[in-house]
Amino acid sequence: MTNPLTRAARSRRAALPVLTLVSLSLLAACGGGSFDEGSEAGGDASGAAGGGGDGLTVLIASSGDAETDAVTSAAEAWAEESGTDVTVTVATDITQELSQGFAGGNPPDVFYVDASAFADYATAGNLYPYTLEDSDDFYPSLTETFTLEGEQYCAPKDFSTLALQINTASWEAAGLTDEDIPTTWEELRTVADTLTTPEQAGLVIGTGRDRVGAFLVQAGGYWVDGAEGTITATEEPNVQALTYVKELLASGSAVLPPDVDSGWGGEAFGTERAAMTMEGNWIRGAMTNDYPDVEYTVAELPEGPAGKGTLLFTQCWGVAAESADPEAAVELVAALTSTENQLANAEAFGVMPSRQSAQADYVAAFPEDEPFIAGGEYGQGPVTLPGLAPSLSDLDSQLEQLAGADPVQVLESFQTNAEAAVQE
Repeated sequence: MTNPLTRAARSRRAALPVLTLVSLSLLAACGGGSFDEGSEAGGDASGAAGGGGDGLTVLIASSGDAETDAVTSAAEAWAEESGTDVTVTVATDITQELSQGFAGGNPPDVFYVDASAFADYATAGNLYPYTLEDSDDFYPSLTETFTLEGEQYCAPKDFSTLALQINTASWEAAGLTDEDIPTTWEELRTVADTLTTPEQAGLVIGTGRDRVGAFLVQAGGYWVDGAEGTITATEEPNVQALTYVKELLASGSAVLPPDVDSGWGGEAFGTERAAMTMEGNWIRGAMTNDYPDVEYTVAELPEGPAGKGTLLFTQCWGVAAESADPEAAVELVAALTSTENQLANAEAFGVMPSRQSAQADYVAAFPEDEPFIAGGEYGQGPVTLPGLAPSLSDLDSQLEQLAGADPVQVLESFQTNAEAAVQE
């Protein structure tokens, strides 16, 4: 019987460059686009990127020319149809430039908002809340990510999820077949142990809550309850999940990237220091560019005691509360998030559409991404409660030491710190 892992790996076509959505700090402005030849990419929020003048201004953090050109083209088409001028500017540091614009009362009309910054912007009064007429077409978990105290603030522009990557050669060398692809925690433990050799770890798990958190979701828990605005770290499902991960790490069948001299899971996987990893669809670009000879396939993450679970990484299209024309800005966002434009973006720079109506066409065009996009149905969005950045940073530091730590103490520490931050 031919192993489908091999078939999948050998049939992989050249992958598109992918925008990593984990953090705004990972976004590099590599190019610019504008309808005004005199405007410059990366203009600060008090200049070309600022609102308040004629037409609309759009500020993005671009992964490169492909993304810049795609956004510019879509905005230009809307401008021609609507009669409203639009200027698209690429930020050098979007966090800094938005902060300057908000502080100076001259922010761009429309801009990228990372999920990690959303709640802070919303509670500060910087965002104009809006809901598109067809908002129910977006994956519910994505719209929930950008909802605060029952009010939706912005439309999700795209998303990524975590899935399981498997090294084909290692899998076959261990005598494993498609029947062994893990679908439960126990099966994951078994294959990770089977794949572990003196030269290669069975599984590498990325450091911090943005990887370990997937196990909490699979157990039926999570760090917080965003809808209720409460911290839920010490609940039993979370203890169960961290205990499971600690056992994997303590056994040696799973490692963290630094344990195998790697900066992230994709590097450990690409250099074949680990046979499996849990990363998002952004790994495709890294594997194609840096490790083109490594054959692999992708599967959905195994189910936990509570069922399927993965993490969502997303951004939305923010509209400035101080925009001179927020209604036109929302109309522009509606065009930018249309199914047609989202599929064009997928083709241009590799992001997954946030609209459910685009799913079938996306999977038809990118069948290798089916495990990733399936997570849109059951994934958990990031922590978006305001004021938690220091507590989350401390949690990440503790998770780096999970193999030798007490899971209960890790969760209790975050619970205490986060509750204090929420109450401030």
